[in-house]
Amino acid sequence: MLVKTHTATLQGITARTVTVETKISRGIQCTLVGLPDNAVKESLKRVDSALAESGFRMPGKKILINLSPADLPKEGTAFDLAMAVGILAASEQIPLKGLDGFLMLGELSLDGSLLPVKGVLSAAVLAKEMGYEGLWVPKTNAREAALVDGINVYGLDHLGQVVTVLDGTQEKKSLRAGAPNMGTLDPQIDELDFSEVMGQESCKRAMEIAAAGGHNILLIGPPGAGKTMMAQRLPTILPPLAASEALETTQIHSLSQNHLANSLVQVRPFRSPHHTISDVALVGGGAPPQPGEISLAHNGVLFLDEFPEFKRTTLEVLRQPLEEGYVTISRAKASVRYPSRFMLVASMNPCPCGFLDHPTVPCSCSPVEVQKYRNRISGPLLDRIDLHVLVSPPSFEDLTAPTPSEDSRAIRGRVLRARDLQAFRFPNGQGHLTNAQMSSWMVRECCALDAQGQWILKTAMERHGLSARAYTRILKVARTIADLEGCPEIGVKHLAEAIRFRGLDRPSFGKGQSSGFASYPLHKVGGK
Repeated sequence: MLVKTHTATLQGITARTVTVETKISRGIQCTLVGLPDNAVKESLKRVDSALAESGFRMPGKKILINLSPADLPKEGTAFDLAMAVGILAASEQIPLKGLDGFLMLGELSLDGSLLPVKGVLSAAVLAKEMGYEGLWVPKTNAREAALVDGINVYGLDHLGQVVTVLDGTQEKKSLRAGAPNMGTLDPQIDELDFSEVMGQESCKRAMEIAAAGGHNILLIGPPGAGKTMMAQRLPTILPPLAASEALETTQIHSLSQNHLANSLVQVRPFRSPHHTISDVALVGGGAPPQPGEISLAHNGVLFLDEFPEFKRTTLEVLRQPLEEGYVTISRAKASVRYPSRFMLVASMNPCPCGFLDHPTVPCSCSPVEVQKYRNRISGPLLDRIDLHVLVSPPSFEDLTAPTPSEDSRAIRGRVLRARDLQAFRFPNGQGHLTNAQMSSWMVRECCALDAQGQWILKTAMERHGLSARAYTRILKVARTIADLEGCPEIGVKHLAEAIRFRGLDRPSFGKGQSSGFASYPLHKVGGK
């Protein structure tokens, strides 16, 4: 007898349907085909023990199980339940009725208990898209799967429950998700506020622009100037996650973390890996491939402190996700793609000792040391960072000012108004949600300059040798600055401010301005 059950496997964060075809015929053999990995091959041993402990038996005949499509690699332990149900149905130990309308996922323990698996949320999305009646999953995974609205989720504790559900002995009780509950900010993030940042008005202005347009930003300043402090507070001025963004973000986190995703990720992620992180941990990979930090930061913030201390080969891999919003991990058997659209916030010292151009502390670095330190970051990578900001140490007057700084709530209000303008300008169907994500033709359409603006930008490009990518980034930042002011057109002051935030493209360093990586005044390097 041939019986078909249905389960799912993952490619990146996307689930694909797998049909488990079970055929029992004369003979004594058990064969599993369809590109299974070692974990899937071991399923037969787990299924054998689980059937015996649940009061069933493994048929003493020839069993052939095909995982279709056969050319799709299968990984993990989520196929156990579908394989066990297929064997029971093919050997007529349980009824056949009702198997076609469900996806089944779950790992079997030796006593027949169902253990949680990864990727259930993606499988629930697939079940809804494909029109399945429902989803059979371990009870521990049920709340995760029920985050998808409009699909019946049946949580099972044990393989024996399958029989009681199929023969009607036990009533089907499904979990159904309602509208996603998008709550308030996480208390840990809510404790952080920009009002705690004393002084640094120019830097806070740059952070506001970055948040309003989704721009990448690089903070350059001495130790203790407040770079990390401001980066940690950036999520407090970002817009809340939309329901679709929250679901996609939760899908990624449910694949990579050991604990179960029983609730939606409701706060934009903030990831801050150490500079000693490996290439695989940052970008993703392994066997089987897993999402890295850049994917865990999807729809949120990736903060890279001590930017030049990261391995250069690791940083160069950031180019694709910074441009395209995803990372592709290729292996011999298959390639997977993980979403990686994040805001990059990086920070660095101006020199190895950190005190180049400091108002009170002399620098002890030689020109060669400073140049070598800065050359750790390639020009093409810097081109992909929209805002270069010099962070000066706060003065005593700033630290003791009686009037508190502007709080995150006020800044966030302006950011939300700017994002509303962008949402109106870029319908979701075009895939452009922020100014930073504009394509070339959208830049031409939405960032037109008058004659004076064109002359100013042309002069800046010729004087500082700006690349075509830097030209586009300046226009995007200028568009965001105009949006913050509610201006339909980009004015001269908007363009001038955007050019000012391309400090690393300038051929000088000092006098309150950020540096160019090509050269710097030697008289500013103290001690040597």
